[in-house]
Amino acid sequence: MKQTSIFRSHAVRSLFYLALPLAGAVFFSGCSDDDDPVKEDVPELITTVELTFTPVGGGTAVKATATDPDGEGTDELKADGPIALKTGTVYTLDLKLYNGLLPETDEEYDVTKEVEEENDEHMFFFSWTANLFANPTGDGNIDNRENPVVYADLDENGLPVGLTTTWATKDGSSSNGAFRVVLKHQPDLKSATSGYNTGETDVDVSFVINVAE
Repeated sequence: MKQTSIFRSHAVRSLFYLALPLAGAVFFSGCSDDDDPVKEDVPELITTVELTFTPVGGGTAVKATATDPDGEGTDELKADGPIALKTGTVYTLDLKLYNGLLPETDEEYDVTKEVEEENDEHMFFFSWTANLFANPTGDGNIDNRENPVVYADLDENGLPVGLTTTWATKDGSSSNGAFRVVLKHQPDLKSATSGYNTGETDVDVSFVINVAE
């Protein structure tokens, strides 16, 4: 599955068969207005992922972008230059997702709102080069859901989402490494234990982070 896919239609109605006597047993299909809608995995495209690291307490925000200029083509999201963070600083990371340029407005469609509205179906997972941050420690929760990530937003069930997270760099210690962001779509699957291997992958992109004084 292409990594930039996202979202599913919620208007699919179940099909059933009615048996009618006609020269034996002939079956015709029909739709029932009384049937409950069934969730379906119909992807929607994401062409831009934006990361904004804002220093807590004030300072210049650091932004990074990953883009997929050919949309549904063979190219995947590609990250821009290294993310330059300062040592001994606490950052709030905000994620934004966009879907191409709408032909009627020539503006990008903000998919972030869809994630917010369906927050009980979505969760971001993160991994990074070990010891890149003072908090959270470790190397992320992609390989293990129980590993620490400091989520600052929760869904309607009190489970983490990840559009907003908090990151603290180490005091006086320069370092560099990889930083990976993955968005999983987990309709009727998201729980306190659901992890990276649960559901479909909507976004998967890696950046380079440099931390210096």
